[in-house]
Amino acid sequence: MQKILIIQTAFIGDVILATPVLEALHEHFPNAKIDFLLRKGNEALLRDHPFLNELIIWNKKEQKRQHLLKTIRYIRSKRYDLVVNLQRFFSTGLITAFSKGSVKVGFDKNPFSMFFDIKKSHFIRKDKHEVDRNLSLIDQWIIPKNKRPKLYPSAAMYQKAADIRATHTERYICIAPTSVWFTKQFPAQKWIELTHLLPEKYTIYLLGAPNDKVACEQIRKQSNHKNIVNLAGQLSLLESAALMQHAQMNYVNDSAPLHLCSAMNAPVKAIFCSTVPDFGFTPLSNQSEVIETRHILPCRPCGLHGFKSCPKGHFKCADIDVNRLSIS
Repeated sequence: MQKILIIQTAFIGDVILATPVLEALHEHFPNAKIDFLLRKGNEALLRDHPFLNELIIWNKKEQKRQHLLKTIRYIRSKRYDLVVNLQRFFSTGLITAFSKGSVKVGFDKNPFSMFFDIKKSHFIRKDKHEVDRNLSLIDQWIIPKNKRPKLYPSAAMYQKAADIRATHTERYICIAPTSVWFTKQFPAQKWIELTHLLPEKYTIYLLGAPNDKVACEQIRKQSNHKNIVNLAGQLSLLESAALMQHAQMNYVNDSAPLHLCSAMNAPVKAIFCSTVPDFGFTPLSNQSEVIETRHILPCRPCGLHGFKSCPKGHFKCADIDVNRLSIS
């Protein structure tokens, strides 16, 4: 294999969970040029990655069809020896089918799987992590030694994290309180209650994107913890990862920051509200714990992904005692 393409154009967490495939392919084919196709907006995760030859960016928000056709033409010109499609949906199936790749690999649930050379089954079940499902696509060549995702913050990113730590207490905790989906997000009042339980010896850093700044500021203002800092919008994803790596604990939802912790082997407590661990998106850090409601709810899980509001209107899956989250 001389030229390889990995396709994962979904969300941030999905890109992170694709990195074990990248790591395994590089280890097995160290001289191969490996390219990665992702959606515009996620490229910062893998920019300057030591094992990547090229990032191919598909703009899915503006002139989606025109950019799709342009992307397909570019990929066809590359004549890849191997194309690995980690998604099960129409657009990436079309890209794979028309890629002119010598060997095309993907999941049998993809509507274009009839054009793949190798098709693998995709099962959502409790004994299969998403990483395992992804790695199954290349298991005819490789049995990977390490299944944990991995990211590579730069020296400058680590320095920025160190500069932040130097201005506050030496020991710190990170909280990423938001999610794109309401039903995946532990309620703000619960996060506030958690900050009240955390010892004052820890600085608490609130992490998030620029559009999370208001939500994080609400938590900061309503908390009586004396050392709480709102960093939402001030750090890139990899800078956040560098900071989370050395935290005493990271508190996250079932969302992208969970997978950042896995990639950095950072300690994490992950709160699952409407979704469940059996879907296969649990943390992979050595020190990790999943926290979920103890109520038996016939409506949970309400879907593989989250919703903008609770379909039943009660959001009981977020009824979790915050004392279960505290650390000494």
